[in-house]
Amino acid sequence: MESNPSTEVYKDFSPFLIIYKDGRIERLANTDVVPTSFDPQTGVETKDSVISDETGLTVRLYIPKAKVTENPTKLPLLVYYHGGGFCMGSPFCAYYNSYVTSLVAKTNVIAVSVAYRKAPENPLPIGFEDSWTALKWVGSHFEGKGPDEWPNNYADFGKVFLGGDSAGANIAHHMGLRIGYEGLVGVKLNGVVLVHPYFWGSEPVGNEPTEAENRAMAEGIWRFAFPTTSGADDPFINPGKDPKLGKLAAERVLVFVAEKDGLVHRGWHYSELLKKSEWSGCVEVVEFKGEDHVFHLNNPTGDNAVALMKDIVSFINA
Repeated sequence: MESNPSTEVYKDFSPFLIIYKDGRIERLANTDVVPTSFDPQTGVETKDSVISDETGLTVRLYIPKAKVTENPTKLPLLVYYHGGGFCMGSPFCAYYNSYVTSLVAKTNVIAVSVAYRKAPENPLPIGFEDSWTALKWVGSHFEGKGPDEWPNNYADFGKVFLGGDSAGANIAHHMGLRIGYEGLVGVKLNGVVLVHPYFWGSEPVGNEPTEAENRAMAEGIWRFAFPTTSGADDPFINPGKDPKLGKLAAERVLVFVAEKDGLVHRGWHYSELLKKSEWSGCVEVVEFKGEDHVFHLNNPTGDNAVALMKDIVSFINA
């Protein structure tokens, strides 16, 4: 009996995705699409905007409807990059849509959540380039003459923030760097929020495991998403190897780490690297004990998730 390549597994990355021998990719979570709407519970309205017809690059925009219609004052702007190992998730799934909606409602910001193209169909650095393209699209609205009325009318480009979780936190960091060394006309980057950032390196830091088998997962995901990478010390994944680290444009950085997260030591190490670089801003690290990776998304009503949200609100509204 002949084997069927459409059902034969090539690589199994459960519970995230499975790759079959015929090239088909089956994502196992966060593949749902929540339609845009007005949410009466939070007062947040959403819509999608296509940035590039050629690549399909799209963003989901969020506004606190009552705040923008009743108050003429423009609001801070948050550009958010979702996590998922550069391979999973989207702004449109309930997992992220509900969280960004809550974030917008509690902080009273305009948010732009970026649907960068994902690996392995679109290997890195495509996701980074999409994220920069989206950021330039956001910046094109600073004089009120951009293609979308919401950022034109409601966003304060003197108060721009970048944020993300896990792989999205990595992207947010790199977008902050790129603003620093390339510039982005009309955009004043006030702060960057990194939740459980996905950084790595060949040498252990802090109390990370030293055994190769215990370190294989973090590097394996990276190499899977970025086949042409130089490895675990690529500046895209290891900020300690990035000569441009001190160019970070933001004045303030807030890093969240979780005690049980395998990436916890990377968040602390990142803050130390920033302090030792030529960067002159202020970085703060907040660690939540007893918690694991992206706990705030998996249990958004838990006490620590509520506390994390309050910290973000305070950071943006400071």
